[in-house]
Amino acid sequence: MTLPAPFDTWFPDAAFDGSYGFTLESLREVSPVPPSDGFADRWRGWREAARHAAAAPVMLERREHRGRRISIIEHSGVDGVRLRAWLVEPLDGSARVGVVHSHGYGGRDRIELHRVPADAAAIFPVARGLGALNVGIGAPAERDEHVIAGIDDPDRYVVGLCARDLWLAADALIELAGALPLYFVGESFGGGIGALALPWDDRFIGATLAVPTFGQYDERLTVPCLGSGESQRATVLATPELREPLRLFDASTAARFLRIPVRVEAALWDQHVPPQGQFAVANAIGNLELEVLPAGHAEYPGVGRVVIAARGAGLAHLERIMHRARAQR
Repeated sequence: MTLPAPFDTWFPDAAFDGSYGFTLESLREVSPVPPSDGFADRWRGWREAARHAAAAPVMLERREHRGRRISIIEHSGVDGVRLRAWLVEPLDGSARVGVVHSHGYGGRDRIELHRVPADAAAIFPVARGLGALNVGIGAPAERDEHVIAGIDDPDRYVVGLCARDLWLAADALIELAGALPLYFVGESFGGGIGALALPWDDRFIGATLAVPTFGQYDERLTVPCLGSGESQRATVLATPELREPLRLFDASTAARFLRIPVRVEAALWDQHVPPQGQFAVANAIGNLELEVLPAGHAEYPGVGRVVIAARGAGLAHLERIMHRARAQR
């Protein structure tokens, strides 16, 4: 196997080509999957049902750290399961924006403030089943079991439940920190469920989706990967009739319905989340700011500089949206 440059020198021991033969030009041509019949109605119905579910947030722990108040809270998910999350608030003054900050499939064991302005309130929800706060609660903890749990039933499929739980996490943030415009940050798994959830919640004014997963199943299910998609692929290969329920959970399809400004950070090489799925999400978005990353889910020369620059650009994206919102008042 001959890898394209520079990946041949960066990843000489790679078992397969994480570019999947795509270039930036061909990635920009990957089409998002068209919505199946009833796609939007189903998601709007789930959103309406969530409006009538009480997040009922409860403070469990609270401390102060470097000018911020950091709490562990508990709130309800869409089916009533109680989930824990971190809440961050500024100590001095009131917050001017709320950030809902999701995570990758490894879960989350601590907060990460690189993409959260100092004067923001933020909730760091932890997906049902995942660590460190919600291990085994409402879903299996092991990634390859988690991503296929309930796959035969759209109302119970864990990817959909995790996306819908984001609406209740936003409810909890607003209930505890006040009515704020909301901005979403999600990476990998978090970017995928964010793309699924955001089109149906008008409280969000913008988002950053970094290397988002769950995009373009027509492409995703045909190729191997090292991420959660491999478990989905094996499951659908063994039981082809499960392909149809997955159409409701294609992040590239949902992204077609986004009307807010969205920044997507998509990678040219990624063995965990195939780039063609990431770019399908980006290609679906009308109001798009695209940053092309050399690689995702990997270490490579200069990755530290790339990550720092991407975080800064994400914060700048949020600030431009907030400035525009203030100007329109």
